[in-house]
Amino acid sequence: MDSAVEEKSPDQLRTDLVTQLLAKSWIRTPAVEAAFRAVPRHRFVPDAVTAAEAYQDTIVATKRGPDGKSMSTVSAPYLQAYMLEEAMLGPGSRVLEVGSGGYNAALAAEVVGPHGHVVTVDIDADIIANARAYLDRAGYPHVQVVHGDGELGYEPGGPFDAIIVTVEAGDISPHLVRQLAPGGRIVVPLRLRTLTRCLTLTRTGDHLTATAALQCGFVPMQGDRRQLARRLPLRGNDAVLLLDDPTDIDTAALASALSMPRVDVWAPVTITMQELRSFESLHVWLSSQPRPFGALAVDRQATLGLLDPQDRFTCPTLLTGDSFAYLAMRKTGDDTWQFGAHGFGPAAGPLTTDLVELIVAWDRGYRHGSGPDITVHPTGTPPAASGRVQLLVPRRDATIAITWPSPASPR
Repeated sequence: MDSAVEEKSPDQLRTDLVTQLLAKSWIRTPAVEAAFRAVPRHRFVPDAVTAAEAYQDTIVATKRGPDGKSMSTVSAPYLQAYMLEEAMLGPGSRVLEVGSGGYNAALAAEVVGPHGHVVTVDIDADIIANARAYLDRAGYPHVQVVHGDGELGYEPGGPFDAIIVTVEAGDISPHLVRQLAPGGRIVVPLRLRTLTRCLTLTRTGDHLTATAALQCGFVPMQGDRRQLARRLPLRGNDAVLLLDDPTDIDTAALASALSMPRVDVWAPVTITMQELRSFESLHVWLSSQPRPFGALAVDRQATLGLLDPQDRFTCPTLLTGDSFAYLAMRKTGDDTWQFGAHGFGPAAGPLTTDLVELIVAWDRGYRHGSGPDITVHPTGTPPAASGRVQLLVPRRDATIAITWPSPASPR
């Protein structure tokens, strides 16, 4: 940490953070700006975290499990600002936050004002106790803190003008939908076939429609109703395949594929660091293909020379019974990278070719478009047939439909 930063007061650090969020357009309205200027973020983190660390635009872990992994965090400020802006809160709004910590609820309380009401609910008793203590010491005793399963919402406090979910969800609970007021919004990090997107959902007839989507990462929802992605170790924890599809996968066969020579194929498609948001579109495009799909997570150091995926946490991966191919990238200039595919197994050749063809199709028809339409339908009421649905992702309570428009004209 820069010593000059460490010497700044919490007020100065908070001002610097707001300046950053404004400059990058994460904060877009005066009400959200005022909230970030008012709420002391450093009052909502463990005592071991310094004020300088609290005001960095990164997450702060507030509870870890026995394995050392985060069970609860204070989300990165840019993402909290984005979600608050998407919720479109106003004076007097009623807000439900699913997944507690205190800070985000305090921000919402500032926006809705004295005539609004904020309820924050969490299944973890320790998290709830901390949230209550943080809110009280920061001057927000009026925020209601509830210990319970957030997927069930909090019916006594509804209907809510906005429901903000701050944990990764694998499904959309009908309880939350029922507790949403007419014209209200659900802002939720929803996992779409292993890749998580923060969706802004509004009612359209009998279903929900996403009006915005942003790539993100959150700790997963807990509780009996949670739906987690499956984790299939291909090389211990150094290489793990994440799956959402119910398809049976021969883990041993895919692990054995790693002993075969790697097949590399490169696409005539490049990207610069100024086009980072293109990654989001490409990932969704690959994940929404109607074919076996997963995401590869690797420890780059432990797999050096063997695996080199474009994304080390959730890299798009095409699958067959005994082979897989993942999205790769290599540097070709000072600020230019080329997309390609690395494959392993008996079918590595066809799989890498397929992946490259999909990259080219995305580049020609979808790279500069607005992205797909994403809708969420109650189980048993799938979307009406239109000939345009690319993929249906069935969950317990809902079916997610991902629909790409007709391809744009080639550039």
